[in-house]
Amino acid sequence: MRAIDFSPLFRSSVGFDRMSRMLDAAMQQAERVDNYPPYNIEKTSDDAYRITLAVAGFAQDDIEITAQENQLVVKASHNAEAEQEKTYLHRGIAGRAFERSFQLADHIRVVSAEMENGLLHISLEREIPEELKPRRIEVKAAGGQKWLGKAA
Repeated sequence: MRAIDFSPLFRSSVGFDRMSRMLDAAMQQAERVDNYPPYNIEKTSDDAYRITLAVAGFAQDDIEITAQENQLVVKASHNAEAEQEKTYLHRGIAGRAFERSFQLADHIRVVSAEMENGLLHISLEREIPEELKPRRIEVKAAGGQKWLGKAA
């Protein structure tokens, strides 16, 4: 694997410490490729997203979804006792336990999760707090008088 130096990006930026950690984690995760279960990430509108995981063979009770800080974790496992009671002649449907995590950007929250036809859909939405939205700043003249931009 070749190393990528991101230090030039961070020389002129402040407060992006989390991004460097996220890039490091992504590079480490790329080394251990695990494509199970397959998933899609789609943008459904400007501020809405949906993650869809193929979870055939899992029941709703087998799946645990946790959102903490800026990470979404989806875990699933079968009831081991129920699996031991079955005798398979051929087992082609992968039903192994898994844990899949997704890094979420700031102000992304999980709206809902639903299962449909063996697919788990997780809806996400970006909610920017009012105090972080752009606002107009009034320019005043020295001495507290309002500056109108014209000669008086």
